[in-house]
Amino acid sequence: MNLKRIIASRFKLTNNHIRIFKNISWAVLGKIINVLSGLFVGILVARYLGPKDYGLMNYVISFVTLFSVLANFGLDNIEIRELSKPNSERDFILGTAFRLRLYFSVVTILIVFVTLLLFESDRFTFYMVLVYSSSLVLSTFNIVRNYFTSILLNEYIVKTEITRTLVGAAIKIILLYFHFSVGWFIAATAFDFLLIASGYLFSYRKKAGSLRDWKYDKKIARHLIKESFPLLLSGTAIIIYQKIDQVMIGNMIDIASVGQFAVASKITEIAIFIPMVIAQTVTPLLVKAHQENIESYKRNRLRFMDMMIWIGFGMSFMLFITAGPAIKLLFGAKYYDAIPVLQIMAWKTVFVALFVSSGQLIIIENVQKFAALRNIAGCFISVLLNLALIPRFGINGSAVATIITMWFTGYFSHLFIKPYKHLFKIQTNSIGFGLKRIIRHNY
Repeated sequence: MNLKRIIASRFKLTNNHIRIFKNISWAVLGKIINVLSGLFVGILVARYLGPKDYGLMNYVISFVTLFSVLANFGLDNIEIRELSKPNSERDFILGTAFRLRLYFSVVTILIVFVTLLLFESDRFTFYMVLVYSSSLVLSTFNIVRNYFTSILLNEYIVKTEITRTLVGAAIKIILLYFHFSVGWFIAATAFDFLLIASGYLFSYRKKAGSLRDWKYDKKIARHLIKESFPLLLSGTAIIIYQKIDQVMIGNMIDIASVGQFAVASKITEIAIFIPMVIAQTVTPLLVKAHQENIESYKRNRLRFMDMMIWIGFGMSFMLFITAGPAIKLLFGAKYYDAIPVLQIMAWKTVFVALFVSSGQLIIIENVQKFAALRNIAGCFISVLLNLALIPRFGINGSAVATIITMWFTGYFSHLFIKPYKHLFKIQTNSIGFGLKRIIRHNY
C-alpha cells in the first residue's frame, strides 16, 4: 500500500476526505508562499522606504481597495456556488460573469477618477492611485480561480500563482537594489495583478479549455446580478470597515502613522489567511451536502464551525505573544509604535474565522440578502469608532475599532437578525464546546 492509502485506512478517510485534504494542502501551500513572500519583500520595502513612504504606498492601496468591491460586484462566492452545482453550465457562467466583471471594473475606475478630481489635492498621490487602479481590471480574471476552487482542483492554479508571486518578489528586490522611489513600488504592486492574471489564464487553457468557449447569457447575467447584489451591499460595507482605517489614519494623523499601522496589518495577514483558505476550500463540499442530505449538512456545518473558530483562537494567541519580538526583529526600531497595534490586531484572526465561516453558511443556505444588514451596521460602527478613538488613542484606537467591528459583524449581530439566529447559536456552541468535540472527534 502506498502512503496515501495507509493514511486513508488508518484515519478512515473517504475519497471526498482525501480530495478535501489535498485541495486544502495546495491552497494552504500557495497561500503560505504568497504570504511569506509578501512578508519578506514587505519587510525589505518597509525598512527601505521608512514609515512615511511606506505609509503612502499603503494609503494608495487602501484607497483603491475601497472601490474594488464595485468591480467585483459581490460575484466571487456566487460564482463558486453556481459552479459547484451538479450539471452547471460552466462556459455560460464563466463567460457571463467575466463580461459583467469587466464592465463593472471599467465603471469603477471612472468613479475612482471622479473621486480623485473632487477630493485629492496632492498630484503625486492622484497619479499613483490611477496607476494602481489598473489592478481592478486585472482582478477580473479571479473568475478562473473561483472555477478551480469550485471543483476542488486548486493544484492547477497554485503552481502558477507561486511562480508569478516569486517573479513579482524578484522585481521588487531589483527595485530595492537600484534604489528606486516609492512610485515604482506602487507600480510594481499593480504589475503583480498582471502576473497573477496571466497565470490563471495559463492554468485554464492547459487544464480546462479555451476562453473562446465562454458564452454570455442574459438570463444568467440577471440571475448573477440578482444573487450578488445583496453581497455587493454587504461587500461594500466590509471593504469600508476593513480598509477605511488606513485612509482615516492618513487624513486624521499622518501618512507615517499609516506605515506603522500597515506593518501590524501585514503580520496579521499571516494568521488570518488560514481560516479564509479553509472556508473557501470546504464550501463546495458543504454545498453538496446541503443539496443531498440536510442532516449530514448540519453535522458538517458544526464541525466546520468548530474547526474554524479554534484554529482562529490558536493563531491569535500565538501572534499575541510573539508581537513584540516579531516587530523588533523584522522591521526594526523605526516601527516600534506598531507593537501594541499588533498585540490588539492579533485577535482579529478569531473574529475573521467567525465572520468568514458564517458568511459561507449564509451563502450556502441562500439567505445572503440579509447579510448586508450586519455588514452595513459594522461599517457605521467602524467609522464611528475610528472617529472617536483615533483622536484619543491614535493608531491603537483604530486597532481596537477593528476588533470591535469584527466581533459585532461576525458574531453578535446574528442575535438581532432573525434568519441568522441559528448561526449565533452554532457559533456560541462552538466557542463553548467546540474544542472538546475536536479533541474527542465527537460528531
